[in-house]
Amino acid sequence: MPKYVIEREIPGAGKLTADQLKAISQTSCGVLRNMGPEIQWVQSYVTGDKIYCVYIAPNEKMVREHAQQGGFPANSVAEVTTVIDPTTAE
Repeated sequence: MPKYVIEREIPGAGKLTADQLKAISQTSCGVLRNMGPEIQWVQSYVTGDKIYCVYIAPNEKMVREHAQQGGFPANSVAEVTTVIDPTTAE
């Protein structure tokens, strides 16, 4: 199944409290439960003004539907074509 990286522009994201991040995560998980097992949240990276999320889903449309239902921005959705890491150099 395809993997996607979602860029979410959220001013002040890096200053969100643990409670705020928990609430966002709970909202996301609730939407995912309603959408079914085809879409999965892998993890997210919080930076100063953005959150980068990794999802597994059958298509971009489903990723964008999750964002819309959860009230999250999805400023950019890119399908991962290949994953590399230090072992790629071997």
